[in-house]
Parts: sequence; C-alpha cells; structure tokens
Amino acid sequence: MPVEIKDKEKFIELSEKATECRVKKNSDSTKLKIRTGKYLYTIKLDPSEADEVVGKLSCPTVDIE
Repeated sequence: MPVEIKDKEKFIELSEKATECRVKKNSDSTKLKIRTGKYLYTIKLDPSEADEVVGKLSCPTVDIE
C-alpha cells in the first residue's frame, strides 16, 4: 500500500533514498510519487507548489500522462 505524506519537507527528505519520482498532472492537482526500497510515498499538491517541490527533489523524475 502507498503511504500518503502531507508535509512537503518530509517528502523532499525521503526523495534522497528514492530510486525514481513520478509526476502525474491532473487538471486541478498534481500527484508526486517516489519509490524507495520499502514503500511508495505519494503527495498531492497544487500545480504551482508541485513545480517548486520537483525542483528540490534529488531523484530522477518521470512524467506520467
């Protein structure tokens, strides 16, 4: 089961251990998913906040349509 994170800073910290980050853009929100060895972590943000967070991530990103 995926684990939903509410805190952006914690999500950025977890991205250091992640192998990949996936970005799913919807019309009203953006969902970011990072895969670590044990869990899949997700966070749901506004598109403007999501662009800011994606710039701070330390794992390779993949856009999903």
